[in-house]
Amino acid sequence: MNTMNSAVRIRKERGFTLIELVMVIVILGILAAFALPRFADLGGEAETASIEGARGSVKSAAGIVRSAALAQGKDTVTTPGTPAGDGSDIVTLEGTDINLVNGYLAGDSLSGAAQLGDFAIVGASSPYIVTTSAESGKPCFTFADSSGNNSPPTVSAVQSMADASTCGSTSAGS
Repeated sequence: MNTMNSAVRIRKERGFTLIELVMVIVILGILAAFALPRFADLGGEAETASIEGARGSVKSAAGIVRSAALAQGKDTVTTPGTPAGDGSDIVTLEGTDINLVNGYLAGDSLSGAAQLGDFAIVGASSPYIVTTSAESGKPCFTFADSSGNNSPPTVSAVQSMADASTCGSTSAGS
C-alpha cells in the first residue's frame, strides 16, 4: 500500500493535466479577445494627441506674441518685412525673431514661436498646414494669418490630410 501511495504522489506532482492546460488557453484567448481591440490603434491616437498638443502650443504662442506686440506698440504692423529690416514687424522671444502680420503671429514664424521642430509645416504662405507627416490620412490643422487689424489668426480643429498638400476632412474624436 505504501508503494502505491508513493506512485500516486509522484504522478500528481508531475504537472498540469491536459484539461487544466486547455482551460488556461481558453481563458487567455477570451482575455486577448477583449484586450486586443483596446490596444490595437494606440499609434493613431498618439499622433492625434501629438497634433492636439502642437495646436495648443500654436494658440499659446499666438497669445504670447500678441501680448509682446501690444507691449511694444507693434499692434498694427500690416505685413512682415515692410519696410525691410526696420524691426517694426518683429518681436523677439527667447532670442528668436518672430514675424508679425497686423500685430499677430505670422505663419512663417510658427516653428520658432511654437517650437514645432518635430512637425512638418506645409505651405509657403497662409494658410499653413501643421502635421506629423504630409501623408494622406495623417492628423493636421491649419493656421491662417491675420486678415486685418483686430482680426487674430485662425487655427482650425484637428483634421486629416486629404493629400500631401491639403488638410481636409475632420477626424473622428475632435
